[in-house]
Amino acid sequence: MKLTDYFKASQTTQDDFAKRLGVTQGMVGFWVRGKPPTPARAVQIERATQGAVTRQDLRPDDWREIWPELSEQPGQGTSQVAQEAS
Repeated sequence: MKLTDYFKASQTTQDDFAKRLGVTQGMVGFWVRGKPPTPARAVQIERATQGAVTRQDLRPDDWREIWPELSEQPGQGTSQVAQEAS
């Protein structure tokens, strides 16, 4: 799921999300417009969204290099955080 879709579905504002993560709303705006967050921030976003927005969603071009262990899991598009929550 894209961050914009998460904000619509959860009715969370970019400002509220930014405060939850301890970043500026401008930084969240960069991510919404497609700038990939750092790997550590991608994990934080995945956790903050309870797996709705995955690391794979946030870094589609390089997540396999950063987290190769996720490629080996069943349903490779499903985040480890989401699997652990179930």
